[in-house]
Amino acid sequence: MCGFVGFTGHVEDDERVLTAMMDRIVHRGPDMGGTHIKDGVALGFRRLSILDLTEAGTQPMGNEDGSVFVVFNGEIYNFQELRAELEAAGHTFHCNADTEVLVHGYEEWGEGLVERLRGMYGFVVHDMRSGKLFGARDIFGIKPFYYYQSDEGDLMFGSEIKSFLEHPHFKKAVNKQALRPYLTMQFPATDETFFAGVFKLPAAHCFTYDIAAARMDVRRYWDADFSDDNSKTFDEYVEECDQVVHESVAAHRIADVKVGSFLSGGVDSSYIAACLMPDKTFSVGFDYKDFNETNYAKELSDKLGIENYRKMVTADEFFEVLPQIQYHMDEPQSNLSSVPLWFLAQLAAEQVTVVLSGEGADELFAGYAYYEDVPSIARFKRIIPRGIRRALGNFVADKPYFKGRNFLLKAAEMPEKWFTGQAFVYRPDEIDDVVRPEYAGGPDAFELCAPVYSRVQNFCDLSKRQYLDMNMWLPGDILLKADKMCMAHSLELRVPFLDKKVMEFAEHIPARFRVNENGNKQVVRHAANRILPDEWATRPKKGFPVPLKFWLREQKYYDYVKEYFTAPWAEEFFDTGKLMAMLDDHFEGRALNQRKIYTALTFLIWYKRYFIDEDAPAAAA
Repeated sequence: MCGFVGFTGHVEDDERVLTAMMDRIVHRGPDMGGTHIKDGVALGFRRLSILDLTEAGTQPMGNEDGSVFVVFNGEIYNFQELRAELEAAGHTFHCNADTEVLVHGYEEWGEGLVERLRGMYGFVVHDMRSGKLFGARDIFGIKPFYYYQSDEGDLMFGSEIKSFLEHPHFKKAVNKQALRPYLTMQFPATDETFFAGVFKLPAAHCFTYDIAAARMDVRRYWDADFSDDNSKTFDEYVEECDQVVHESVAAHRIADVKVGSFLSGGVDSSYIAACLMPDKTFSVGFDYKDFNETNYAKELSDKLGIENYRKMVTADEFFEVLPQIQYHMDEPQSNLSSVPLWFLAQLAAEQVTVVLSGEGADELFAGYAYYEDVPSIARFKRIIPRGIRRALGNFVADKPYFKGRNFLLKAAEMPEKWFTGQAFVYRPDEIDDVVRPEYAGGPDAFELCAPVYSRVQNFCDLSKRQYLDMNMWLPGDILLKADKMCMAHSLELRVPFLDKKVMEFAEHIPARFRVNENGNKQVVRHAANRILPDEWATRPKKGFPVPLKFWLREQKYYDYVKEYFTAPWAEEFFDTGKLMAMLDDHFEGRALNQRKIYTALTFLIWYKRYFIDEDAPAAAA
């Protein structure tokens, strides 16, 4: 796990600019760095040494004749099998790092390399023979990848957007289309990021860039297929699940450094920790009333004979770290769990270099509460025929919001009409009320979801929702914060549930075995129950509960938010009077507005950090 930067074209002093870009992401790779500048391409790399700790494994890494170079962030878990296949084909290896299979794999298979990879990755190959770049991002979007084409025709690319700030041809501006969907979904949901002209390479996509023509061609190379396989019994699925998860954990534990595990006390991280059996687990809670669940993690660690490290986060620590978090996120993101994850990564990095975690199980195996019907909807479905429910859903779909509208939409089994993912903060009418017209013109969340749903029209209701979350919520929220918060502390995070072989198994589990009257994520829960006590295997998902709604009723933290909401520059984006009314209503107990307040706040914190504080030293000079 490392970080890379790069650009095409020439600027005054390529080496100095490339080094400055690398320095921006030194937290991703504090162990060593390297550069490659040739034929109008500059590649830079910061390394966090995990496999082959010697300098032989450093990057950019080239082939024998120097015609192919690669920069790579991530881990290839089947690199040993690929290496054996490539050696049999006559390729010679010079180190034990997984990076080298990308070099020789590209030589042998060209763009077909990506279809053979099992791992988490973002990489770029400079092929001097063809005058092209070839790059890819892993199938889940575990590792980030950004790119930007300047007015001068230069292509910039890298693991983090902030590195582009050091390039003289980068023009920093806010993408006015990004705020609207963000306020609904709480994460940067468009392919174009909050920085105008900067795009994300989507998960499961690769690209070819013709350097001379300055032309990029992007294509999808993998897709999920949730198609039920009814040939197996429930118990057979449970048996296979246990086998495939154990095998994935074994592949993900390979490292030449210390490996630990995050542990929340829920079934996903507990199952991973019990499979891994590390020396150390790490947990975090809040120093406030009932918001500390680390006792579950400590109790399980004791049962397994593992040392558990815990930290309690205070309200002061929470608010103090928000500007740092938004800086490292690159874009505004208001998932409250980013903050405890920051402190969790900080805690773990003091003891280990690699941690395993349970991200992805909910998307693959259907573990979110939103995948289940509440009792009232379940009862309605039993009484009212599906055709009538569909008609009612279609009738109210285009009507303004009213009490009961969402009930009818959910009962209609048409997620395209109501489900935009695991977060829904601001309704469209609420955005129109609070956002300035210039920034309210972006796409609604449903407009962004529509092309994703269009690919899976024949999927069942549950599979459609899982597919949407896999393509939007998982890479845009869950994995983005996991990567950025851990790499901010030079910590490699690995996610064994998000593995190609696990996915090939999970996508064929019948819907009735994923969610039923017994609850959600049934196959995983029963598999985990083989090595975990009932209490851990059946515990409902809670995530990282944060006592924000209580803190925002304390004067100190009300004043913290008020400073942002009443800042003169906030008026460019919001009707700040409406923001303050929202804050006052919450503070005085008339409403529960904590999610809306926090989502607007994190955007303003991000903007201040990148567009005011970032420019302050230059302005002062």
